[in-house]
Amino acid sequence: MRHPLNVEKRLEIRKNENSFRELKTSTDIIDFSSNDYLGFSRNSDIYKRALALLQENGLSGRNGATGSRLLTGNHQIYTKTEDYIRDFHQSEAALIFNSGFDANIGIFSCVPQRGDIILFDELVHASIREGIRLSNARAFKFEHNNLPGLENLLVKYSSKATGTQEQNIYIVTESVFSMDGDKAPLKEIADLAENYKAFLIVDEAHATGVFGKKGQGLVQQLDLQNKVFARIITFGKAMGAHGAAVTGSKLLVDYLINFSRSFIYTTALPPHAVATILASYMLLNDDDQPDDILLLNNNIKLFSSELALNDITSEFIRSDSTIQCVVIPGNETVKKVAIQLQEAGFDVRAILSPTVKPGKERIRICLHSFNTTHEIKALVKQLAILIK
Repeated sequence: MRHPLNVEKRLEIRKNENSFRELKTSTDIIDFSSNDYLGFSRNSDIYKRALALLQENGLSGRNGATGSRLLTGNHQIYTKTEDYIRDFHQSEAALIFNSGFDANIGIFSCVPQRGDIILFDELVHASIREGIRLSNARAFKFEHNNLPGLENLLVKYSSKATGTQEQNIYIVTESVFSMDGDKAPLKEIADLAENYKAFLIVDEAHATGVFGKKGQGLVQQLDLQNKVFARIITFGKAMGAHGAAVTGSKLLVDYLINFSRSFIYTTALPPHAVATILASYMLLNDDDQPDDILLLNNNIKLFSSELALNDITSEFIRSDSTIQCVVIPGNETVKKVAIQLQEAGFDVRAILSPTVKPGKERIRICLHSFNTTHEIKALVKQLAILIK
């Protein structure tokens, strides 16, 4: 079969750079790789509760949504779940999207308009960048977590500086960054947004279920929910489900329903996916359930203490989240280390360039509530042998 020349050439470049990607099935070795931070993807209580919710709402046995939500796909389980998300995240409204990627494309491609300015942290997720690319607004990145750099851009592009009265400025960051595992200085960024009358948008993908009371996220842990224009809450990480939601004002949600193309022009999530989201939230909110978040945070502390005991703290990017990374420059080198760890029984993955900048290739370790003390200590000991 014939292919365009660029297809073959670009794949050949990837292979030569040792960055060629292939799909692999999950393994049965010790999980230090998945985003299933609380083990919710395998939680039988969530599974049973989701089935019960489907029965209660007359959706038992329904496989598909049958259409977009603006046509035939808006089953009542959606409304119940969005209301629950709204209340849980102390927001005025919530709107479910089919994925975190869809949510980010959906909000950034339609809310900022021509003449507006988007200021984004250089390490924001690819889905945010893609949404920004689809926007008609001008966009400028600031150095990662660099507050003076952000303020310089705010000064430069504020309405006072440009003389533009109708211009809106949006500041975009993640609360916990997906590749480094560090946190944004959200209080300071929120203050800058308030001072310069900018609109703050925060992606909480890796903070939901991990930080804040009952896993509400870093924004609520810092009591900033009333200072954030919009939050993107992703369900494919700690929630163990699929999909995402944008939380914000009722006016924002109405706007997205009318103008967000990744929401309008797609078949809705099937009812059982939405029921799983609701069941996961109900488990987080259940006082009678084991405290998986406490177990998770104890494991994060244990991992940090083991790094110190093995004298490899300086090799890691500083993080108190579920994401822990050791930078090992070079695609070939980091892949070899990952394979050695996998052969030792630990499911960790190498993150290669171009996903991260050349020279910033890394082993990315994800911690979970279900990882045992023995597993964590053994992993760190093996890491110390390989990277010292």
